[in-house]
Amino acid sequence: MKLQKITPCLWFDTQAEDAAHFYCGIFHNSHIRHISRYGEAGHEIHGKPAGSVLAVAFEVDGQAFTALNGGPNFKFSEAISFQVDCATQEELDYYWTKLAAGGDEEAQQCGWLKDKYGVSWQIIPSILAELMSDSAPGKSERVMNALLKMKKLDIAALKQAHRG
Repeated sequence: MKLQKITPCLWFDTQAEDAAHFYCGIFHNSHIRHISRYGEAGHEIHGKPAGSVLAVAFEVDGQAFTALNGGPNFKFSEAISFQVDCATQEELDYYWTKLAAGGDEEAQQCGWLKDKYGVSWQIIPSILAELMSDSAPGKSERVMNALLKMKKLDIAALKQAHRG
């Protein structure tokens, strides 16, 4: 199997394997590719027990990822997020509910959420770009005003705002 040119690497303290299983359990067409483990080499640098999980290579709906157990040095921020394109409200509700479970409720706004690992996600309807780029006077502004009041996005409400 050929690797894609760019693969996001997610830095976890010790939860790489749990996170990979979590994401693979939510998205269809997803699986763990392989798990590598720390050995004795480099113990004085990484401090991890031999045999503990170093990295997990996995795919989420065909997109390759690496999850790395690198220690507590770095945390996720909203500066990087993953967008999930949803064709229907049912699909949007599914991903929102699954990814938000156990996450930071204070971080939920305008279609954004943080999962239980601190990773930021944007759960957005496919039609949003079309609604937001309409050049007719006031339409995209009404959509933006409606969107700013939402946590989880409501496709029907966004369409209604677009119509006026």
